[in-house]
Amino acid sequence: MSQQAAFERHVFGKGFSRGETEMHVFVAGGSGVLGRRLVPRLVARGHRVTATTTSKAKVRLLDEMGATGVVMDGLDAASVGTAVASAQPDVIVHQMTAISMTHAGKPDIKHPDKWFAITNRLRTEGTDNLLAAAQAAGVPHFVAQGYASWNGEPRGGWVKTETDPPNLMPGTASHPLLLALKEAEDKVLEAGGAVMRYGSFYGPGAMDDQVTLLRKRQYPLVGDGAGYMSWIHLDDAASATVLAVEKKATGTFNVVDDEPAPASQWLPYMAECAGAKKPRRVPVWLARLLAGDQAVVMMTSGRGFSNAKAKRELGWTPHYPSWRQGFKEVLA
Repeated sequence: MSQQAAFERHVFGKGFSRGETEMHVFVAGGSGVLGRRLVPRLVARGHRVTATTTSKAKVRLLDEMGATGVVMDGLDAASVGTAVASAQPDVIVHQMTAISMTHAGKPDIKHPDKWFAITNRLRTEGTDNLLAAAQAAGVPHFVAQGYASWNGEPRGGWVKTETDPPNLMPGTASHPLLLALKEAEDKVLEAGGAVMRYGSFYGPGAMDDQVTLLRKRQYPLVGDGAGYMSWIHLDDAASATVLAVEKKATGTFNVVDDEPAPASQWLPYMAECAGAKKPRRVPVWLARLLAGDQAVVMMTSGRGFSNAKAKRELGWTPHYPSWRQGFKEVLA
C-alpha cells in the first residue's frame, strides 16, 4: 500500500478506496460545516473539485483542502451561472446555507422564520439558480441537501421512510423553513437529481451551541420527551453524499444513523457526555412560550427516520451507527 493510500485509509477508515471514475464535482457551499468534511473526501477519492464560498478569506481554506476555491453568491443568478459555466462540472452538489453566526446571528429556535431567512432563500432562489446554471452548462447530475430529523408527519409510527410525508407545521414560525425544504426537494427531484435528507448534524463545529446551552442548563426536556429525532455525524453525512455523487443516484435518501430515539434518551446522554448536569424538565405550555412550537414538536411528537434505503441503494454504512457512540467520542 502506498503512503498516500495508507494516509487515506487512516483518515477515512479501513473500508476506504478511491473512486473508479474521476469526476469534476462542483460543491456549492464548500466552506460550510458539512462542506469542510465533504470536499476532502471527494478529493481523496480522486475527484476534481470546485468549491464555492461567499467569503474571499475562505478561498484559501478550500484550496488547502485540495479544491479550486471560488467566490460565489448563491442568490445572484449571474454569479452562479458564471461559476458553473467556468467550472463545467459533471455534477453539482448543493450545500448552501446561512445559519452560522456570521450570516444569521445567534441561534433562535423560537423564531426560525427569521433565523433561517437567508437559508430559506438559498433553498428556493439558490436552488433555482443552481438548476438553471446546470441546465445551461449541460451538467447531467445534481445532488442537494434535505432534512430528516424530527420533521416526519406526527401520526402513526415513530420512524418514517422516504415515502412518508413531512410535517410542514402550517401556521407556525417553522412553516417557511419546512416549506422551503419541500420546494427545493420537489425541484431537484423533477430535474432527476438526488436529495440527501440529513439527520441533525453533530461533529466538529456542528453542536457547539447545544453543548453551551446544556452546560448552562438552558436546554431542557419538554414534557415527557417522547418526540423522536434522528442524528448523523458530519463524516457519515459526507460519505453518503460521496456515494450519491459517484453512483449518480436519483430520488430521496434519509441519511441518518441506525438509532432514532426520543429526547428523553438522547438529551440526558448528551449532557452526560458533555460533562453537564442533568437537563431540567419544563412543561409544554412553558416551552411553547419560551422556545416556540418547533421545540415542542421536536421533543414531544417528532418522528425519526429510517436509513434502510440509503444502505440498500447506495451501499452506505455509517461509521457511527448510533449517536451514543458518536456523542461520547465527539464530546470526550
